[in-house]
Amino acid sequence: MGQAYSYTLGTHTYKFKNLAQLMAKATPQRSGDRLAGVIAQSAQERAVAQMTLADVPLKTFLNEALIPYEDDEITRLIIDEHDANAFMAIAHLTVGDFRNWLLSDFATPAILASIRQGITPEMAAAVSKIMRNQDLILIAKKCHVTSAFRNTIGLPGHLSTRLQPNHPTDDINGIAACMLDGLLYGNGDAVIGINPATDNVAQAIKLMTLMDDVIQKYAIPTQSCVLTHVTNTIECIEAGAPVDLVFQSIGGTEATNSSFGFNLNTLAEAQDAALSLKRGTVGNNVMYFETGQGSSLSANAHHGLDQQTCEARAYAVARKFDPLLVNTVVGFIGPEYLFDGKEITRAGLEDHFCAKLLGIPMGCDVCYTNHAEADQNDMDNLLTLLGVAGCSFVMGIPGSDDIMLNYQTTSFHDALYVRRVLGSRPAPEFEAWLSKMKIMQSTTDITLSDTLPPAFAKPLGAIAGGGS
Repeated sequence: MGQAYSYTLGTHTYKFKNLAQLMAKATPQRSGDRLAGVIAQSAQERAVAQMTLADVPLKTFLNEALIPYEDDEITRLIIDEHDANAFMAIAHLTVGDFRNWLLSDFATPAILASIRQGITPEMAAAVSKIMRNQDLILIAKKCHVTSAFRNTIGLPGHLSTRLQPNHPTDDINGIAACMLDGLLYGNGDAVIGINPATDNVAQAIKLMTLMDDVIQKYAIPTQSCVLTHVTNTIECIEAGAPVDLVFQSIGGTEATNSSFGFNLNTLAEAQDAALSLKRGTVGNNVMYFETGQGSSLSANAHHGLDQQTCEARAYAVARKFDPLLVNTVVGFIGPEYLFDGKEITRAGLEDHFCAKLLGIPMGCDVCYTNHAEADQNDMDNLLTLLGVAGCSFVMGIPGSDDIMLNYQTTSFHDALYVRRVLGSRPAPEFEAWLSKMKIMQSTTDITLSDTLPPAFAKPLGAIAGGGS
């Protein structure tokens, strides 16, 4: 079970039975940890837990597994693939020292890249728990993580978007209209990705073919993905479908992923299948993962850990498979796990920080469900903070309202806003395409053309005129 921890404050001694409990008690307040019964009982106990955690040596996380090695393949992945040489540069530090070092000028982007394989998810989660929001933003900004398929995602000064043309009946015309709307706002460089309303192989192939036809017709330097189960995508590949990226929702424990219907071997099989297609032009990152705080708790698979630590462990799974994209769907699971705008904002910054520190090309679905204590102003705040932090990509959905999944997220014009206010630009290959197609008058100040681009004017005119 590992060692116990204690801290004496005045005449009272606080006790924590093991590292897992100490981590949970040190976590900033959120409803999911209260639901799980692992939350600190007071603000004072939380502060004491954070002070105690700050004194824990980083080496402890290599010797005290939060979930036993023999019980969980994610634990085995974390321990077996830990890079001892990369860890040497920080091996002498405590969690508190690590925070101070990360904030220092010594922790340059190059140095951070050199140690990332020596950092375990638990180390990243621990140090995030003793940080202010501004710490999470500043350090994440220094963590440069790029990936590539038909364009290059994650370069400093760039912000990409997932064009998400979901439709409640998978209507082809409705999806096509959403795709066009998004492209005309400069969205879609991260991926054009559809959550199918009808989730089966035949429907996935139909949607993949639609997106591939558009990408090929207009020579768009982007990639497509149908967010179906990984095993469905393997079947699509076997059937000869035009698969660019393989999608799967992932969690931070073996039991969570089992509840999702896959394991690490399944992901390895899917990655190999996608790589065999050789559809990338500037890179070979073929995987797309989504995560979210609370998924392990909702699957009753959290092993008594707090939800943010479980979330960070999911990034070990992602890191194993060199993804093009990973995003935390931060407010999607609901207020049972992240109650309000403040909790959603904190979780989004934590997830982005931990992922980038571990070398993950991290984006965020800045979102909330309709029964959460949050509104679009909360999302505007988080979107802006993540943009400052160097987030790789965000979502683009018509009017911010996903009418298929029934939740609120960010719109095409929200992405345009954050690009303008922060001077962020699309992926360079996609930016060149936007200029070539006359979708943007200027890609420097993100100015849209004031007329319909010629390549789209003719087919739209034919539709309006009743032609074919």
